[in-house]
Amino acid sequence: MNPLLSRRAAIKAGTGVALATALPVRAAPAAADSNLLWYEAPASEWVQALPLGNGRLGAMVFGGIASERIQLNEDSFFAGSPYDGTNPRAGAGLPRVRELVWAGQYQEAQALADETLVARPPRQMSYQPIGDLLLLFPGIENAQNYRRSLDLDGAIATTRFKIRTVTHLREAFASATDRVIALRLSSDAPSGAVNVTLALSTPQDAEIGVEGNDTLVLRGIGPGQHGVPGGIRFETRVHVRRIGGRQTVGRDGIRIEDADDVVLLVATATSFRRFDDIGGDPSAIARADIAAASAKSWPDLLAAHQAEHRRLFRRVSIDLGRSPAADLPTDQRIARSADLDDPALAALYYQYGRYLLISCSRPGAQPANLQGIWNERTAPPWESKWTLNINAEMNYWLADSANLGELVEPLLRMTEDLAITGQRSARNDWGARGWVAYHNTDLFRQATVNSSALYGMWPMGGAWLLSTLWDHWDYARDPAFLARLYPLMASSCLFYLDALTPHPRTGELVMNPSNSPENAHHPGVSICAGPAMDSQLLRDLFARTIAASTLLGKDSGLRAEIAAARAKLPPDRVGKAGQLQEWFEDWDMEAPEINHRHVSHLYALYPGDQISLQRTPALAKAAQRSLEIRGDDATGWGLAWRINLWARLDQRERAYKVLKMLLQPGRTYPNMFDAHPPFQIDGNLGGAAGIGQMLVQSHSDMLHLLPALPRLWPSGRVTGLRARGNVGVDLNWSGGALAEAVLTAGTDGDLRIRSRDAALDVTLRRGDRVRVTHGPAGLRATRLPRG
Repeated sequence: MNPLLSRRAAIKAGTGVALATALPVRAAPAAADSNLLWYEAPASEWVQALPLGNGRLGAMVFGGIASERIQLNEDSFFAGSPYDGTNPRAGAGLPRVRELVWAGQYQEAQALADETLVARPPRQMSYQPIGDLLLLFPGIENAQNYRRSLDLDGAIATTRFKIRTVTHLREAFASATDRVIALRLSSDAPSGAVNVTLALSTPQDAEIGVEGNDTLVLRGIGPGQHGVPGGIRFETRVHVRRIGGRQTVGRDGIRIEDADDVVLLVATATSFRRFDDIGGDPSAIARADIAAASAKSWPDLLAAHQAEHRRLFRRVSIDLGRSPAADLPTDQRIARSADLDDPALAALYYQYGRYLLISCSRPGAQPANLQGIWNERTAPPWESKWTLNINAEMNYWLADSANLGELVEPLLRMTEDLAITGQRSARNDWGARGWVAYHNTDLFRQATVNSSALYGMWPMGGAWLLSTLWDHWDYARDPAFLARLYPLMASSCLFYLDALTPHPRTGELVMNPSNSPENAHHPGVSICAGPAMDSQLLRDLFARTIAASTLLGKDSGLRAEIAAARAKLPPDRVGKAGQLQEWFEDWDMEAPEINHRHVSHLYALYPGDQISLQRTPALAKAAQRSLEIRGDDATGWGLAWRINLWARLDQRERAYKVLKMLLQPGRTYPNMFDAHPPFQIDGNLGGAAGIGQMLVQSHSDMLHLLPALPRLWPSGRVTGLRARGNVGVDLNWSGGALAEAVLTAGTDGDLRIRSRDAALDVTLRRGDRVRVTHGPAGLRATRLPRG
């Protein structure tokens, strides 16, 4: 059969099925399409558009009818150019700031820190949009049977509608294999139904033109910002291929008439090479990407793209149950999520998180920023960069447990960069060895106190990044990764060994000045000494550096020095309200924002594991009391953190309650983007991690199965998850209890398995497959045949 005819038949047939429930009857995806977002109208605003990404290039597809907007991003396109933001007054100012903190003169200390420690300029550079690809379709009106969708499994956005007797189909994807965004415009008409005018627009300083008769070209330079000149050059090329019809070229656009089929290939590149080098040739890169992709047919481009995407995406499947609500359009499911019983929406949210991480954090690209790679504003909220006091780390909580461990690689490279620029800050600010990073960084890897001392005087960003990277090692147990990570850990320890100072009242080693991220202990004042999170992060950094040093057989002398310092860190304290203290002093109940979005002092519960119900029940009780005092409502990412924390406390219904809050309008946009508000991707990725924590937890040398399974998910299954120690986990449950789990060992190790109140110790050898069941006698393990 002619492939074009078979394609038209498929377009005409569609994929709709009738819905036979009490809900309104409409065409809906088949139940098998559990990984589909779909809508009955085009996007009218950015947070309704559907995201595509190949790790480096991002696109937002609006699904318009008479006109279409494809908003474009490239992950290295930032304002500014390489710069040094260190404040030359820091070396002299820090000792005086420290003295003021010891004297309890916190306002004066913070004011002096603003003058002497905050970077110059105080603000960092903003992530920038490239612009828009605009498509205008003359004669398109009175559309019927409209539907647009995003297939998470196929990583393709589709818009389909009928004009009179002709069904029009528009498809788009972002290919990691071919480094382009590809679009196809087609129909089931015998011929000549595609009429479109193509143009590019941009808010940047740029020129737009047409090269030859088949390529739109946009080239320009990023803006300057905060006194730093712009310097990153970029080029976008849109190459046109068509079957049939005719094509005419205007000064800055291309008009296609009566074509049977049109394929557009979009390539974008910048001059960015490294944080200190923006001397690349974007034109050469974009031309090469277009030339390589142009040599392939649409089926070949699509097949290569989907094979690579599915290599990652199909590692995990999840089924939490299904109700008639799953047959509603996605925006309606979100709008009614507070009232609907819709377990499949949580499963879709989980897989959407995995889809987003695959789309915005591939090896060789930038790590996922505050908005992943999707941003339409030249002045985005919080510069859409990397916030290191929770948000950048939260972006990667999902990765390893969701079997996407290789997507952590961009975070490792960013940390390696910060270990270079952070040496400058360690010397300048503290007179210390090693490296330091504060609460923000940008493309140029600034490791300085950003914005103001109220928010930025937090020298623990490097420690938290290293904790996240250690978690990746702990899941995979890759010796090569550990060898690459260890020098960063050792150098960070050198900084803290030099910067820690004895508390004058107790002699315990603390960081001064510091803060508990973004939370004030008195009105307008956050600067302090020795907040709980500092000690929690340092306990992990020091213990893990000692462990890595031992495994690698390196630096025994440094190991002993680190151990001695670790023994002098303050322990976690329980305050007068029974809460885990956030600060060295018992200020929690008098703090001006008792419901603050951050819960930094609960790092030790999650993502850390220093506090657990089994090993430290008194501290776990205090952590729970802190959560109760804080309250459940928060920003989108704040809700995501709370889901994980309640799950760690085995509070299944409380975790589910907060998840329901996260999925409601006001915290989830119609396209399922997280609403801080505005959009921040950390809520998506942290929320998906929370769903995973409700099903499987891996910490404290223990694998906990179904620790926070809510009653509204009584039966289900999940396959392909990962646990620490390089263990694969598949499980299914029925009647709210474990039916079976199958563990696959990637390395040798001992593991303690828990489910409800039962526990079992097993020894695994690489290649083992072990079935775990839960019966009247408790947990039982049976070894399965290998292979």
